Amino acid sequence: MKTEYLKIYTNSLIIVNGLKNLLEDNNIKSIVKNHPESARLGGFGLPMNSVELYILKKDLKISEPIMNAFKKEINS
Repeated sequence: MKTEYLKIYTNSLIIVNGLKNLLEDNNIKSIVKNHPESARLGGFGLPMNSVELYILKKDLKISEPIMNAFKKEINS
């Protein structure tokens, strides 16, 4: 069976980890892709705000209210 993930958010590692922790508190598994760190290890550079957060496609509906509240909080 194929597991499908969706990219739901991109920002700096600190911000992405904050959202990841909120999702985990609500039993939603997620994956962080830290492109700047991978690029640094390879001798390249990327903007620090290109860290991506992925969740399972089946968890999208239950994660939307959490994501919206998080975005509202960090933008205020």
